[in-house]
Amino acid sequence: MTPPHARRQRLCIHLSRAQAAIALAAAVTVAGAACRDRNPAYPGPYGREVAAAIPKIEKATGLRFKVPPKVEIRDRADLREFLREKFDEEQPALDIAGEEQAYKLLGLLPDTLDLRSFLLSLLSEQVVGYYDPATKVLYVVGGDAGAQPAPDVVQVTITHELVHALQDQYMPLDSLVHASRDNDRVMAVQALVEGYATFEQLNVMLGGGKMLSRLPGGWDRVREMIRDAQGTMPVLGTAPVFIQETLLFPYLSGAEYVRRITELKPGENPLGFVPQSTEQVLHPEKAVAGDDPPLEVVLPRPSGGSVIYENGLGEFETRLVLFQQLKDAATASRGASGWGGDRYMVVNTPRGAGITWLSVWDSQFEAAEFRFVLSQALERRFDLREGSGGVGSVLRYAAKGRAVEVIATTVQGHPAVLYTDVPQGASTRMIELSRVRVAPLRQSGGKE
Repeated sequence: MTPPHARRQRLCIHLSRAQAAIALAAAVTVAGAACRDRNPAYPGPYGREVAAAIPKIEKATGLRFKVPPKVEIRDRADLREFLREKFDEEQPALDIAGEEQAYKLLGLLPDTLDLRSFLLSLLSEQVVGYYDPATKVLYVVGGDAGAQPAPDVVQVTITHELVHALQDQYMPLDSLVHASRDNDRVMAVQALVEGYATFEQLNVMLGGGKMLSRLPGGWDRVREMIRDAQGTMPVLGTAPVFIQETLLFPYLSGAEYVRRITELKPGENPLGFVPQSTEQVLHPEKAVAGDDPPLEVVLPRPSGGSVIYENGLGEFETRLVLFQQLKDAATASRGASGWGGDRYMVVNTPRGAGITWLSVWDSQFEAAEFRFVLSQALERRFDLREGSGGVGSVLRYAAKGRAVEVIATTVQGHPAVLYTDVPQGASTRMIELSRVRVAPLRQSGGKE
């Protein structure tokens, strides 16, 4: 799955019901879902579904299974316990608390939300199956009386997870989707992994990748149909917009990334184009060109406080910071365009938790555009009049017990914006800009 935190799990655990809704919505939209095969059953659980899916997947991907996939069944009680264990193993409590605090300080999550508990509830509701690269086993949830998933959801889930099993035989799936405090980079890789599986799964269902470019209404229509189906997914239906959007990103944006790679580099395997950032997922031509790597931002230790947690947002989550308040996708996209790199720190000040967030941009114009749209978002969030932050290179806001400062600056020759939000009475000058380091992110490899 891919909401905040849980997206870092090494297991390819998916919100299967939502993912099935994506595939089924797309199939209904083009009215061209493939007919069921009458292949002989494959040995093991769900043998008929596996046998029907394998030849279609091999034909769609051009890859053959090196070893037969193994399928096992878990009941939902075992699944819930397994999820809790894996969640605790992959997500240290301090990281969960720190990330939750960061997103709340940025206005992305409500103050009352317990992120860990909510995500565990979401997983328990959604997971129908998953592929575990460590054991090389595809698990399907079943065996609970009265709680069996619908056959179409099972078929979609098995097809999707079989693509992951095939991926794992051609690329280092377990090590590629690794735990890291580079959140944006992990989310980008997750988009390739999930996007490839979604793309090829839809290939199987719709009869060819060209059908994906003719979805009436495109991915926005699929998104609407998923939202319409949320009555059957009550936990997902109550999720904050931020969690819903980060859930859909690797499937929808990831599938579109893979589709565009197949157009830009026909005949080449999309798995060879590992995106270094969500910027590259959103703009696949940058991943192909390879001449605009994201910038790594290293912040110095703060003064007047201790670091609770640090990470980065990337272009996609920067969009969400703007969209959360403005509810205008085009404006949020424009404001985040030209992102070059970023890093934030949650800091424990003498008066409480604060956050400082430095972003660097491709040009002065794009930095100024981001700062302008961010100021609009802050005015909306704190119910302030237009222009209340003042004018000049430093904008200051005071509202709801917070002091917020937005500075236009330059760091090592890169246009930059420094955002700081602290309790009133605490100093907004938490880092020394002259000590910030910026350098191109070191490239990682693609498929093996």
